[in-house]
Amino acid sequence: MPGLTDWLKERFPSDVLETHAAHGDETAVVTRASLPVIAAHVKQDPAFDMNVLVDITAVDGLTMKWNPRFEAVYHFLSTAQLHRLRLKVRVEEKDAVMPTLTGLWPIANWFEREVWDMFGIRFEGHPDLRRILMYEEFQGHPLRKDYPYNKRQPLIGPRN
Repeated sequence: MPGLTDWLKERFPSDVLETHAAHGDETAVVTRASLPVIAAHVKQDPAFDMNVLVDITAVDGLTMKWNPRFEAVYHFLSTAQLHRLRLKVRVEEKDAVMPTLTGLWPIANWFEREVWDMFGIRFEGHPDLRRILMYEEFQGHPLRKDYPYNKRQPLIGPRN
């Protein structure tokens, strides 16, 4: 029986860059441009039926000398079929912009804000991209590997 990533490679041969599976979790690395189309496909195609966007996060590969430096990581779940799928998109440091998925999954609003806040990856078309965990005056993105752990941040006081 073909796996989810096999079906993705069959339907999007030039957009699925690589696949792998471990411990029952299937992963496909896809192009940034294809993400909205592939995400819509895995949500709407009955073979996938990914009705839950579980999480969006990112990984900074600076210390591993990745090129591109970042990966945006999307975790999907089908509650009807009880299978999961992970999509990854490689993101350049100098062009750290991803398309938003808020039109497909409203919960993406919060997840994308967290990735923006922690890693500095912007989401084009996001309805309200602003910090969610750090305060607005915070400088930098604290989960980037080159963020100085001892950096002093501007202090904010009570607002009158």
